[in-house]
Amino acid sequence: MRLGVLDVGSNTVHLLVVDAHRGAHPIPTNSEKSILRLAEQLDEKGMLSKAGADQLVRAVAAAKASAKRSGCEDLLAFATSAVREAGNSAEVLDRVRTETGVDLRVLSGEDEAKYTFLAVRRWYGWSAGKLLCLDIGGGSLELAVGRDENPQMAFSVPLGAGRLTRTRFKKDPPRRSEVRETTEWLAEQLAPVARKLKRAGEPDRVVATSKTFRTLARLTGAAPSSAGPRARRVLTDAGLRQLIAFISRMSASDLAELEGVSTSRAHQLVAGALVAEATMRALSLTQLEICPWALREGVILRRLDHTDGTDQGDTGRTSQTGARWS
Repeated sequence: MRLGVLDVGSNTVHLLVVDAHRGAHPIPTNSEKSILRLAEQLDEKGMLSKAGADQLVRAVAAAKASAKRSGCEDLLAFATSAVREAGNSAEVLDRVRTETGVDLRVLSGEDEAKYTFLAVRRWYGWSAGKLLCLDIGGGSLELAVGRDENPQMAFSVPLGAGRLTRTRFKKDPPRRSEVRETTEWLAEQLAPVARKLKRAGEPDRVVATSKTFRTLARLTGAAPSSAGPRARRVLTDAGLRQLIAFISRMSASDLAELEGVSTSRAHQLVAGALVAEATMRALSLTQLEICPWALREGVILRRLDHTDGTDQGDTGRTSQTGARWS
């Protein structure tokens, strides 16, 4: 079965095409991104601008056409915090549905945490024991812990790298006072969630996913993407502290020149690093493992769990308009 997953996030609209069937390892065949930065196109009233909605419609239409050319049997389309929080979300979703035929499902923050946790569990397997999973997105930070495929606890807090860049930093690079004040503020914001997670007991393995964590790990010496997804990559608290001291004094244009840093995300790297460091400190973590699977893979795996196991039977597909995969 060939599946397409369309992820409408705060920064990008990302289409991932995989070949997969129930019980098998999904194999990526194609990946395409459109950089929209939807979260930055919300006005002071929290409405997605007409220009932003126009761009979203075009990006979804293009992704649908690409998925069709790739031979996808299903297109699983979802949106996260930028669309979820827009005051005109229903109107935008209706327009996308009417003009493209794609029914975007808006995931809650808790859903994001649960799907990501599922992907991490499947990647590491049962031998990993109790997992603690962290994921920094553009709009939110997801945290989940548990021994099973469904986490014992799952949280989403509005501490995404893009959100903090927009709301906490006025200069590029940020002032030292902004960095210091943001660090203190993050500690206050994370304290309640950290207390709840600690009540779940000590995890056997702590794992981080997402582009932000992968970039931070790469900048602190982890293997490059060319080493493949199975190369072991870690991020330590000491390495992260040293990195923050370095990158917090650099402009976004200079950060974009660093190996492993994408131009589209360079401007929010410092904020992402501060969220990562504050989260590790709040949870008393000294090291994280980086998992190559995250939200999109979790959506794929859950969808496959709902097939009949033959790949050709009635899987509830709705041909390019979003499958019944919840």
